[in-house]
Amino acid sequence: MRRLLLLLAIAALAWPAAAYAHDAPENAQSKWVMADWMMDTFFIFAGLAFVAFLAAWKAGHFHDLERHGAIPLLVDEEDYYTPEWALDEEEWADGDAAR
Repeated sequence: MRRLLLLLAIAALAWPAAAYAHDAPENAQSKWVMADWMMDTFFIFAGLAFVAFLAAWKAGHFHDLERHGAIPLLVDEEDYYTPEWALDEEEWADGDAAR
């Protein structure tokens, strides 16, 4: 009984694969079906993203971005990125290089 159910489940899952795309009738309208779906999904996701942006804007998440952007600059940590040989150069002897 279980094997029969398993066989029926596999057949039910495999049955849609038998409908190949090239078997579909092609007419003037069917050529634009994919473009229609692509446009629909673009506008749906763009609309949802715009609504989420407006909600974030109204919630104040974009308030005072300059101050929030400077927060990582205030963290005092060891300089892992400048190699030792670069600190031995002459331009570093008196602090930062002239600009």
